[in-house]
Order: sequence, then structure tokens, then C-alpha cells
Amino acid sequence: MSEGEVHRDPGLQPERTRLAWRRTTLSATVVAVLAGKSALHGGPSPTGVVVCALYGALWLTFLAVAHGRIRTLTSATAAAPPVLAATLCAVALAVCGAVLVL
Repeated sequence: MSEGEVHRDPGLQPERTRLAWRRTTLSATVVAVLAGKSALHGGPSPTGVVVCALYGALWLTFLAVAHGRIRTLTSATAAAPPVLAATLCAVALAVCGAVLVL
């Protein structure tokens, strides 16, 4: 190894990625709870209940994707990350949030 090179432990990158997925899942949980609270602010209405159910389903889907990715990081065989599923969940949550704000 030359003077300018830095030796990196290959085990650190999966650990950082795992922690990033955990932080993202926590953020999605907070957003889903706040959106549900906002949807039910004036009391339960049919629209508010549907929006809460939609947020819950999206949150559970994102949680499953994140958990699968974390499990993949710890296994011996690495599979392709579920980028499309995570992206679709994030976009759907953003659209639902925009509908609540308007």
C-alpha cells in the first residue's frame, strides 16, 4: 500500500447502508403517523379513514422493502436492491401528502 492510499474495511459500507435504511424507515414512520393525525384532525371521516389506511399500507410496504434490504445486507449472497419498490412507496407517500396539504 502506498503512502496516499487509505485501507477501508469492506464491512463498514454494509453497516452504513443498514443504518441508513433504519433512519429512512424511522422517518417514514414519523411521516405516516403525522399524516394520519392530519387526516383525522377534524374527527374521523370516510375520506380520512381511507387516507389513513392508504398511509398504513404504504408504510407497511416500505417497512417490508427496508427489512428485506437489511436482511440482504447481512446474508452471504447479495441480491439487487429493491430500488423500484422503495421509490414507488416514497412517491406514493409524497402524492398522499400533497393531497392532504391541498
